[in-house]
Amino acid sequence: LTLYDFPRSGNCYKIRLLLSVLGVDYARETVDSTTGETQTDAFKKINPRGQIPVLVDGDLVLWDSMAILVYLARRYGRNDWLPADARGEAQVMQWLAVSENELLYGLARARVAVLFGKPFDLEQCYREARPGLDAMETRLAGAEWLAGDRATIADLACYPYVALAHEGRFSLSPYPAVQQWVVRVESLDGWVPMVA
Repeated sequence: LTLYDFPRSGNCYKIRLLLSVLGVDYARETVDSTTGETQTDAFKKINPRGQIPVLVDGDLVLWDSMAILVYLARRYGRNDWLPADARGEAQVMQWLAVSENELLYGLARARVAVLFGKPFDLEQCYREARPGLDAMETRLAGAEWLAGDRATIADLACYPYVALAHEGRFSLSPYPAVQQWVVRVESLDGWVPMVA
């Protein structure tokens, strides 16, 4: 397995985190998306979308963090990280959607605006983030994990940009259940910090 990633990317971190909790060995190829390395002809032969992460497993080339999470969970995680039943799988998928909508357009964009100077409106980012965090708070006020009764790829998909919300100058103080969940995720066997 080879993962093309960038250490400061939350979407890449999701993949590294799952690989670590699964105990799967892999090689890393760093591609700096902040300097245009994902837009070169050489990289676009790997991913025509010009984005990271990309996972190469033999002759299989996968791009998009959600697709990679699903693949790794099915290939290496038995049914622990992605339930095989329709109900359980759908519950995970709805939180994957939150990770790629409210959390991405809200918290992730706020973070890149602050850290990398991208021209996103912070107040708009915060407005985008709140409905997703509100849904998470509602769920986590009565449950330990986002989908089902154990950690799944739903938790690993939502975790990075929530845990890094402060880097986008967004406070999690109105979300105590979310804050407790962040601590639970960081207590998982195999958890690794973002930049490693």
